[in-house]
Amino acid sequence: MEIKLTCIACPMGCPLSVEMDGDKVVSVTGNTCPRGKVYGEKEVTNPTRIVTSTVKVSGGESVMVSVKTKNDIPKGKIFDVVKALKDVEIPAPVKIGDIVIADVAGTGVDIVATKNVD
Repeated sequence: MEIKLTCIACPMGCPLSVEMDGDKVVSVTGNTCPRGKVYGEKEVTNPTRIVTSTVKVSGGESVMVSVKTKNDIPKGKIFDVVKALKDVEIPAPVKIGDIVIADVAGTGVDIVATKNVD
């Protein structure tokens, strides 16, 4: 079976063809850099994503702060992560890298601040 993808590992956006034999990757073609091969294999066997969002800040110069998952999470957990962020409010000051939620939605991955708020 052949699966067609557009690579998002770098700005090139290469059209990938991933050849599968059952649940095993046989080949990845169309990539112009090594990251494309890794992305193609991972996307068809265990897709993951970085989630970015914002949460409320109390007592700060800004009412919101941008946050993201520290590492990528399984694609199927995205909505659980977003739901966990919905009602979060943290006190100022906030520093880049501060952990906002540890082990969000049971993923083993922390949500961290990506902006300073004094």
